[in-house]
Amino acid sequence: MAEQRRRLRSSTVVLGGMGILATALTSCGSDPDRRCVDRDSYDYSGSYKIVADRHCASGSGSSSSGKKRGTGGTGGSNAYDADWYYDADVTAGRAEDGTFSRSEAVDRDGFGCSDSGSGGG
Repeated sequence: MAEQRRRLRSSTVVLGGMGILATALTSCGSDPDRRCVDRDSYDYSGSYKIVADRHCASGSGSSSSGKKRGTGGTGGSNAYDADWYYDADVTAGRAEDGTFSRSEAVDRDGFGCSDSGSGGG
């Protein structure tokens, strides 16, 4: 009976340790929550209109070197100045209180992680 109890205890410790390790690794390696928004849609409430992800560049980081233009609808008549907006509060199709900087969002969400190993902006 004592041998069975010891095995149960050691397996519980191993499983618990694996869970903690998995949580730490996922917190450091995962991308922060992001939404594709139209930068030109900023309004008095301090929010941006969320647009389809296809309007943002396929990469995971934002680029401040120039505007990324997406087309909304047919013929490109509805152009968006679309960019990824990270860690925003979302309400009724609009995003606010976020950041366009991926590295800033990682620093906010980090679980004691540094930005050095993430490979992003």
